[in-house]
Amino acid sequence: MPPDSEQDAAVMKTQIRKSHERGHADHGWLDSHHTFSFADYYDPAHMGFRSLRVINQDRVAPGGGFPTHPHRDMEIFSYVLEGSLAHKDSLGNGRELKPGQIQLMSAGKGVLHSEFNPSRSDPAHFLQIWIQPQARSLVPSYTEWHPDPALEKEPKVLVISPDGRENSAVIHQDAEVYRVRLEDEAQVTHEVKTGRGVWFQLIRGQVTANGQTLNPGDALSTEDAGTLTLTSSGETEGLLFDLG
Repeated sequence: MPPDSEQDAAVMKTQIRKSHERGHADHGWLDSHHTFSFADYYDPAHMGFRSLRVINQDRVAPGGGFPTHPHRDMEIFSYVLEGSLAHKDSLGNGRELKPGQIQLMSAGKGVLHSEFNPSRSDPAHFLQIWIQPQARSLVPSYTEWHPDPALEKEPKVLVISPDGRENSAVIHQDAEVYRVRLEDEAQVTHEVKTGRGVWFQLIRGQVTANGQTLNPGDALSTEDAGTLTLTSSGETEGLLFDLG
């Protein structure tokens, strides 16, 4: 094998999804960016990644929100970034989520829910994510993940998993979701195992991922086994999805 062929074989192949390439909808009360095809935004090249179907970055005006509507056969979670998010559903849950907290609803065979910004003065900013479950017609359920102050400075924290380990919320899919937070000029790695795919969605700050620069709203994906290295420039935050 020629000397440089070994080097080429070791390079992890990645795809970049730039923030400005996302779909965009402005409804006045709602300003939303769609990483994948959603509602009136259709892009056949971006229909999802493995079981990951939706990443919407939503900003909801004070008092605005999504009135009661149905879902089924989808694992839906919201990660609150700024402000607060009030959730109500037909399972009897009524909760108000704060920044850094996650709500995870398994719609299963059918559930009704609503989400509103309860503030009269401050906008709400959150990511809403849909992941396809492993099976249809599951019993609907609801759970939350709240950050542990003792892990606040950990660069990578498991927040969602199929087995609920490390106090993560439980999802009905072979999917692990990590909150990534890095201080300035910090670094974290993630091992991508054979047969799995990783999607990293950057929320704030700037990150170099295996030599490629990501800015807020950008994403990087790979289905190559190997080490994904994230290096920050300034304080950064993102979500990393490890999908079977």
